[in-house]
Formats: sequence, C-alpha cells, structure tokens
Amino acid sequence: QVQLVESGGGLVQAGGSLRLSCAASGSIFRLNIMAWYRQAPGKQRELVAFITNSGNTNYADSVKGRVTISRDNGKNTVYLQMNSLKSEDTAVYYCNFQIGLPPTNHWGQGTQVTVSS
Repeated sequence: QVQLVESGGGLVQAGGSLRLSCAASGSIFRLNIMAWYRQAPGKQRELVAFITNSGNTNYADSVKGRVTISRDNGKNTVYLQMNSLKSEDTAVYYCNFQIGLPPTNHWGQGTQVTVSS
C-alpha cells in the first residue's frame, strides 16, 4: 500500500511564493515519473509539471519560468516551488507518482493553493 501525503498549500498574495511537498510512504519499488497536477473550480484537472527518474523536467506553458519541480529520491519526495503566483494559479494541487513495473498511478489527497489579488 502506497500513500502520498502533500503539504505546503495555503493562502498567498499575488506575486508571492509557495513550496509544495509530496512524500510517498509504504511499499515503494522503482519511483518513475513524479508530477504535479491542479484543478481549479469548474475546470478539468491539468498537468502542471513532471520530472522523470533521470531528472528531466517538463512544464505547462502557463507556469514556465515561475515554477520549478524537483525530487529527492532518498526521501521519496517531490517538490513544487512556485514563484510570482497569480490569481489564476488558484486550484487544488495534486501530486501523482508512477511506481513500479509496469508503472501504476498513485495520487495525493490534494492541497489547496489560493492566490489573492
């Protein structure tokens, strides 16, 4: 059983920063892609960023230059550093890990990020 626990969400003013964390616990064999998604009210869940087990990263156009994803394999943790936050970044943020072979998807419970303008 794998559990993902997120932390770091909250309320921040526009232009501010937040750092999200997501740590996995349980039976973990081969952490593959680690990613962050977000879902704003009334919208579909969208990919924010992902990082491969070799450290390659990819970002949504809407966050490029403002967001950095990183991982600590020793801690089974992924981070999302978000700077220059905008009101449109307001959403519930979910981490997603692909674990094992073949990879299976695991989701965190979500953490609310609210950016006030």
